[in-house]
Amino acid sequence: MATYKLFVATGTNQFAGTNDNVYATVIGKQGESGKKKLDNFGKDHYRGCVGEYHVRSKVPLGDILFVELEKRSTIGDDWFCRYVEVKCPDGTCKIFPCYRWFVGNMTIRLRESSARKVQDDTIHDFHYHRQKELQERQQTYRWKVWKSGIPKCIDAIFVQDIPPEHRFFNRKSSDFQTSVAEAFVTLGIKGIFNSLKSWNDFEDFRCVLSKPTPGVAYVMEHWKEDWFFGYQFLNGCNPRMIKSCRVLPVNFPVTEDMVQATLGPNTTLDKELNAGTIYLVDYNILDGIPANKIRGKHQYITAPLCLLYEHPERGLIPLAIQIQQKPGQDNPIFLPSDSELDWLLAKMWVRHAEFQVYEALSHLLCTHLVCEVFCIATMRQLPAVHPVYKLLIPHMRDTLEINTNARLTLVSDIGIFKQIVSTGGEGLGVLLQKECQKIEFMSLLPKSDFEKRGVSQLKNYVYRDDCLKVWDTIESFVSGIVDLFYSSDDDVKEDKELQNWIDDVVTEGFKDLPNFGLPRNIEDKKALVTILAGVIFTSSALHAAINNGQYDWCSWVPNTPCTMRCPPPPQKGLATMDLIMNTLPGIPESCIQVAITWVLSREQPEAVWLGQYPEDHFTEKAVKHHIDKFQEALKKIEKSIEERNANRQLKYEYLSPRKIENSVAI
Repeated sequence: MATYKLFVATGTNQFAGTNDNVYATVIGKQGESGKKKLDNFGKDHYRGCVGEYHVRSKVPLGDILFVELEKRSTIGDDWFCRYVEVKCPDGTCKIFPCYRWFVGNMTIRLRESSARKVQDDTIHDFHYHRQKELQERQQTYRWKVWKSGIPKCIDAIFVQDIPPEHRFFNRKSSDFQTSVAEAFVTLGIKGIFNSLKSWNDFEDFRCVLSKPTPGVAYVMEHWKEDWFFGYQFLNGCNPRMIKSCRVLPVNFPVTEDMVQATLGPNTTLDKELNAGTIYLVDYNILDGIPANKIRGKHQYITAPLCLLYEHPERGLIPLAIQIQQKPGQDNPIFLPSDSELDWLLAKMWVRHAEFQVYEALSHLLCTHLVCEVFCIATMRQLPAVHPVYKLLIPHMRDTLEINTNARLTLVSDIGIFKQIVSTGGEGLGVLLQKECQKIEFMSLLPKSDFEKRGVSQLKNYVYRDDCLKVWDTIESFVSGIVDLFYSSDDDVKEDKELQNWIDDVVTEGFKDLPNFGLPRNIEDKKALVTILAGVIFTSSALHAAINNGQYDWCSWVPNTPCTMRCPPPPQKGLATMDLIMNTLPGIPESCIQVAITWVLSREQPEAVWLGQYPEDHFTEKAVKHHIDKFQEALKKIEKSIEERNANRQLKYEYLSPRKIENSVAI
């Protein structure tokens, strides 16, 4: 008779425990135990517990291969199991990770925690287990086209269609469902939404922000200033648009005389172009996008060009703005020397374009939709024992549910985008499709991005500096993990599951993105490290940099308006306060903009920060060592950011590791 001691761990999240019956079978090379009911007189499987049980076998089972858990529903009580640990008669222990929900009557066969590639497995039962797991997953995680010409998504209409492992835990789910209503109460918006009829001046917008954060208060104070307008292209919510300009675009005929007063007497436009101190932000992607109708009224979209100069004393300042792409008498070039309201309105048109590109492309497409593709392919092609699965799965937490929620409530045909954003409705799909024709995977990675845009020498570009630190740390961590499991480039080539994974990503997920640039096969370790680091960086740091500043930069509506209700002025001298108030979003749109940016950028319940791995998918000591090094490196980055911000009124904290979630989870 051989006795095996089992330690069965129930999840710590709300409602993880169960009162249903749970059984276990231990399976080894030499046979399997009988099925054992895990029952210690009813004191079992409650939230956070680790139950201890003895499973007896008539003969020693040899090397333990699997533990099979079975839940039989008596009252329909779901159960979340974290792991099972088996202590063998000889004193050795093995851990069998689970981290899954048992719903209804369900049986799951768990494999020991050691990460293994498919070519590492020599036992037939292991190969069969891998194949069966993937077959089941491919039936559950199916591709679907949401809108033609953009990345595919999970085949789920409602949140309930998503497998439970990728759903919010209860506390976060409850919080999310009530968050918009809570925002109206917390921010004091409700009474304003129902009482005011129209805006009269900028001061009226203050009533929507009765409790501004320090960041919002700073924006409210400085938003009209040219240096601050330029600063937002560097360290605001969308710091990936600005690029070096050595030659002026042919459709942006800025002359020396136009900008001489701003440049100063000691230089010229040609000199500064040659010196590399002139920069451009071009919203040509918005040209021709159909505008939304909000409450029956036509809205307006333009595709501005903005020329900026890195002034030696004033920082990055705007030189000239053309509100639409095609130059002409009815599309003047606005300058800082124009009347105060003309210049202010021109900058508002730029910031309005910024909101459209920021939310639809930088945020929705480049983080949410891109990361969803990798998540689906991971679930379809990599078994839980695979080292790449173990590496990536913490960085995919909640992504499928937040994206499904977004498609239901935020960017649907009747969602918030349709209600308040000028590119809502038909325009959103057209905008996404245009960008998907040219988006490249490498453009999401910081070194390639900064090099392509020519911004390596820009001063006070804190986003860039923090990005590179975080990227280097992630890349080093991923490289260490890859080295543990792939001894050579041939190891990478021979990993059929890995090759199926990247093929699924490319031929299914990004099928309609002709220039995305990912290969259908991964040929070497270097390429594997780049792709995996890119997935983790995009899921965590890039999303944090884009998402977390929404309330800071967009809740003061005049600074980043979600829509524009009047067309741009066809000539100078037409801007009045009445025109500006009639152009900016109305009261309902403004209130919703404030509420939704607060909801989407606040710290989430049960957030898991970059480098934290509460679920032990990896148990190898060598991997734990790399995780420890990763965490220490992140702490150093965090400390350096704290020191830099110590004496600054305008702090940049979005890429502090303690503010970066591990995944696209909101």
